[in-house]
Amino acid sequence: MRIIFMGTPEFSAVSLKQIVEHGYDVVAVYTQPPRRAGRGKSLKKSAVHILAEELGLEVFTPKNFKNNSDIDIFADHKADVAIVVAYGLLLPKAILTVPKFGCLNLHGSLLPRWRGAAPIQRAIMAGDKKTGVMVMQMDEGLDTGPVALTTEIPLRPNITAGELHDEMRQAGADLLVKALKDLEQGQLEFVEQAKSGVTYAKKIDKSEARIDWKQDANMVLNNIHGLSPFPGAWFEIIINSKPVRVKIISAKIIEKNGKAGEVLDSQLSIACRNKAIKPIKLQRQGKGIVELDAFLRGVGDLRGKVIN
Repeated sequence: MRIIFMGTPEFSAVSLKQIVEHGYDVVAVYTQPPRRAGRGKSLKKSAVHILAEELGLEVFTPKNFKNNSDIDIFADHKADVAIVVAYGLLLPKAILTVPKFGCLNLHGSLLPRWRGAAPIQRAIMAGDKKTGVMVMQMDEGLDTGPVALTTEIPLRPNITAGELHDEMRQAGADLLVKALKDLEQGQLEFVEQAKSGVTYAKKIDKSEARIDWKQDANMVLNNIHGLSPFPGAWFEIIINSKPVRVKIISAKIIEKNGKAGEVLDSQLSIACRNKAIKPIKLQRQGKGIVELDAFLRGVGDLRGKVIN
């Protein structure tokens, strides 16, 4: 089969690499155009772009598919199927219908739960017990197409979004290879999504990253882990007469109570509406991630202080 691969971040690159390693003919790779990033604001290619060039694959970076010329170029590849993994662009019908078998999307949730931009984070933030990856047929809706294959992933206690991301990208790559094998053999069958249980994983807003200690400790913990390592759930505390922003990368709940936001002991246990959160790993603004003991050596005893 002739395959077009469409993806952008590292999550996608793992799938591209696995598809190529299994001998499939990737005739073109589509990814988001290079973006300006870093202190020098130099143009940075996406992870998929870099990998595709290393593999000797032809790369295309249209801003969108509003120009007929971009649609014509896409059609000229004469692809049997397009594989879409975190591409970052909604595809119009004019693209979806070009490949012989349409466009197959790898999605990081158990649809119809968590359609949308941030399914990995939202599953953890909501306290879900399981999630997964699915291969679905793309249509003009937002993650609304029929599903062919699913791999469920249990959400173990205290898993972070970063850890789940890494588990999902490998599970997803494996599932895509199976989907392509089934498609070749005429055995890939699709089932419409359930009408009930639809939820939307909206993009993470910066305002969500500030920890609200007035919430239940379980909710605080889920938000910390769902936003770890990026953008990172944070609080602000006065250290040496200056406000310092600190991200909590991982934490656990302990059986202590106090005024919401109050530091209850020398181990930086922080009271929530009920119970308390004890950080395990933290990151001061402008510094690297450290264990709790190393963080405390740099700030001293914070008992009795109230965190905003």
